[in-house]
Amino acid sequence: MARISVSIPDDLAEAFEKAFQRVDKDAVIADLMRKAVEERVRGPRSGNFVERSRRIRASGRAVSDEEIRRARQELRD
Repeated sequence: MARISVSIPDDLAEAFEKAFQRVDKDAVIADLMRKAVEERVRGPRSGNFVERSRRIRASGRAVSDEEIRRARQELRD
């Protein structure tokens, strides 16, 4: 297994430690890196409308028809 060393701001390191207590932090970082690589390979405009819609719905905020139309159009472009 490879080892990577990165420098991050102290406040981010503290927030990460606090948010992921009692969790395998190596696995969390590996998962984040995997997702970042997948997004980079797919490209910036290849977002998944269904996934984006689920995230919006999970946020609990109301979404206007215009926001939905705009999101659809962005994904088509």
